[in-house]
Amino acid sequence: MKKTLNIGLLGFGAMGKTHAFSVASLPFYFEGLDFSAKYAAVCTSRIETAKSASEKYSLGYATDKEDDIICDNAIDVVDICTPNINHYETAKKAILAGKHVLCEKPLAVTAAQAAELEGLAADAFAKNGQVCGIVFNNRHLAAIRRAKEIIDEGKLGRILTFDFRYYHNSCIDPERTVGWKQDKDICGAGTLFDLGSHIVDLCRYLCGEFDEVYAKEQIAFPEHKRADGSLWQTNADEAVYMTATLKCGAVGSLVASKITVGENDGLTFSVYGTDGAIKFDLMEPDWLHFYDANAVGGNYGGYKGFTKIECVGRYPAPSGKFPSPKAPNGWLRGHIESMYAYLSAVSEGREASPSFADGARVQEVLEAAQKSHLCGKAVKIR
Repeated sequence: MKKTLNIGLLGFGAMGKTHAFSVASLPFYFEGLDFSAKYAAVCTSRIETAKSASEKYSLGYATDKEDDIICDNAIDVVDICTPNINHYETAKKAILAGKHVLCEKPLAVTAAQAAELEGLAADAFAKNGQVCGIVFNNRHLAAIRRAKEIIDEGKLGRILTFDFRYYHNSCIDPERTVGWKQDKDICGAGTLFDLGSHIVDLCRYLCGEFDEVYAKEQIAFPEHKRADGSLWQTNADEAVYMTATLKCGAVGSLVASKITVGENDGLTFSVYGTDGAIKFDLMEPDWLHFYDANAVGGNYGGYKGFTKIECVGRYPAPSGKFPSPKAPNGWLRGHIESMYAYLSAVSEGREASPSFADGARVQEVLEAAQKSHLCGKAVKIR
């Protein structure tokens, strides 16, 4: 008999809606699932919003009190999609209440908080089999999984340098109303935590652990408008520029910016080694570019040059045949695969990947970047 996982959703902004879509989509994308999953409750700060989400998307009962969900014996998984400042206290309560926990990035707003959650999650898994995971959805795109395979197979040789960038255009209009991601008191850091956490995770996932980082933050527009029309003094970074050294000796750059005119979801990276290189662009997510330095040259170039690998929807089982493996990939697919990766770990009683430990390592790098900006020099990471 299939195991049913009842999920309690905390927060229903853009990411809460994305998680709900992903869970509902699982039976379409994965054949032979040994579990079923459904949202049994939804919580938002206003009960009217929770009721609306529950009724429109069949998310179970509605509440404006997260403890209703955390203390509900019928809830198996607590899914945290609230502002950054809430992650630590909510995740801690949920773990101590015996729940499996899935948390949106970043795991917390300080490295100390993230380390505490990492320890609690490890103890809870060892004692009770509780599975705690963090959402780094870009890891689950087909092209990035292929990049990981190529690097792990040694096709790039020793990694020498890298370049990770994440560009948005969402802070270039000073007339645009600010949200919580622009308020440092709620988000902990601006673009560094929002976009920077993704590229730090991908760099670490593909290239290895960080050794030190030098960072400079930027606020291009000191004033923005609040919803009521009053002026908001910008207190969260709008861009961050990092130079990092990894423990393997590779040196490279990471840039996260929301002041890049013309960009949409501009996540790109390049990794260069002694024997090869890879390139990726999220706006063209179906392709991974791979250069094999050992390919045979010759007239007109022989077989030298970057190969465009058609990753598209060619996921391994249990991903099914919907949509066709030839069909173009997309941003939502990464979230669907991310949700499957986490919930299948819960169902099978194994640790999640990425885990709270991954979230804690990323948090260390983010905090080192913050310190580097303040002190004006490189900061070592433990």
